[in-house]
Amino acid sequence: MNNTQSTLQLARKSYQPKLPKALRGAIEVVELGKTEPATHKEELKKLFPNTYGMPILRFVESTKQKEYPAINVGIILSGGPAPGGHNVISGLYDGLKTSNKDSRLFGFILGPGGLINHEYKELTADIIDEYRNTGGFDLIGTGRTKLEKEEQFEKGLEIMKKLDIKALVIVGGDDSNTNAAILAEYYQAKQAGIQVIGCPKTIDGDLKNDIVEASFGFDTTCKIYSEIIGNIERDCNSTRKYWHFIKLMGRSASHIALECALQTQPNICIISEEVAAKNQTLDDIVTYIAKAVAERAERGLNFGTVLIPEGLIEFIPAMKSLIAELNDLLADTTEGQTAKQSEQRNWVISRLSTKNAAIFASLPESVAAQLTLDRDPHGNVCVSRIETEVLLSSMVGTKLAQWKAEGKYVGKFATQHHFLGYEGRCGFPSNYDADYCYALGCTAAQLIFAGKTGYMASVRNTVAPANEWVAGGAPLSMMLNVEHRRGKEHPVIKKALVDLEGRPFKEFASHREEWARETEYVFPGPIQYFGPSELCDKPTKTLQLEKAD
Repeated sequence: MNNTQSTLQLARKSYQPKLPKALRGAIEVVELGKTEPATHKEELKKLFPNTYGMPILRFVESTKQKEYPAINVGIILSGGPAPGGHNVISGLYDGLKTSNKDSRLFGFILGPGGLINHEYKELTADIIDEYRNTGGFDLIGTGRTKLEKEEQFEKGLEIMKKLDIKALVIVGGDDSNTNAAILAEYYQAKQAGIQVIGCPKTIDGDLKNDIVEASFGFDTTCKIYSEIIGNIERDCNSTRKYWHFIKLMGRSASHIALECALQTQPNICIISEEVAAKNQTLDDIVTYIAKAVAERAERGLNFGTVLIPEGLIEFIPAMKSLIAELNDLLADTTEGQTAKQSEQRNWVISRLSTKNAAIFASLPESVAAQLTLDRDPHGNVCVSRIETEVLLSSMVGTKLAQWKAEGKYVGKFATQHHFLGYEGRCGFPSNYDADYCYALGCTAAQLIFAGKTGYMASVRNTVAPANEWVAGGAPLSMMLNVEHRRGKEHPVIKKALVDLEGRPFKEFASHREEWARETEYVFPGPIQYFGPSELCDKPTKTLQLEKAD
């Protein structure tokens, strides 16, 4: 098999992830007080009577060695891949085997669908060892099937009873861990004897709170994107003839865009949450970018970089209103969707409200088509497919042409477009994510041996050396609120958006005018796996700023 493995892959096999002191030997579980969600307390208490109000847990070192019975555990990787998933599996496997060598681990194939369809494989040492410290989810694959129906829970229970599985670990984002909370409550109410533990995964960085300080994969992904952005900036400063519009993953939150801006210092970075807070229009954003382009052009600088979060379009109030009306308009008809593109545009415009029709008519044809042709399974616009970078650059170009005709602009405006998406999801995990994920897996094992269910594995204080990290668990129920989705009220884990009062955003905001005016690019280079700790092990700038004293 070695002939299919790169030199780095072979070298990373020997890397031993660093662990907090409390996870290296015998542990004691300390309860830190009861919890409750921030909102909808009474509603959630009724929905989760068996897992509501549980305490936060912290693991501390113990001198008392305990004997644990062998246990069979299942694991599911859910949603989009994120660097470090294989180390969660490795940490879970090692944690189970260290406590009892006869414990067994089963991976369900292609996500939650594998649990429902009874597709699985036992994960043994020879299999897992090939995947330690590697990227991707290809050991067992992943999927986006949602575990939310009773018949699904029962199908899962059927296979877990057959395999004598007593605990299930679900690795995923806010939706997947919401499903974990619902599943834990269901099995607890039935006294089915199945524990459910969640692990925080999403490259978007929007699954975090006071107890879960980071979702895994965010660190690596931002470092991969920042390397590419730095390379683009270097090219930008070398040829001095293009404005590069770079869209970055982040469906709902702008954490990736903000972190990459802090790492690379681009000329412009749009933060969706700020756009919404200031009730900015599409023209406001276009004008903001165009002014920066014009001011640099006055000094002969006809080049620059613009970072754009993937979900921006839904944060612009006027666009959000347009999308909502389009969703309703196209939900129950195929008339507009089967027409030719030119005819469809006119068909849509004729049926929209006056205000939204004007906005739709102002959009480039390619973007207008994306808003009407591409729908998700629920009939909604697929925001990730909208070429926001093309939309903004096109509209900036139009505005600059107007200003040139009026004698307000003297430069040249040529553009290049980029979307940094899947390039970051399956990279080799950084040392931080390799360590963090391995610790999360070990933590999940200890939560299982402690008899806990309805918890998310939590590893905190990760800006400190790994030796000082704090491991434990946070009740999933404390993270829930109630949201209106698809016409019904649903319990969900609320996404953590960029905090406009937080230190990371304020640090960015304090420098952005200077970055727009000057050329102060930073070139982070590739992720470093070998060398001094200050080069290899540092977490994101976002986390460092959030945890700064």
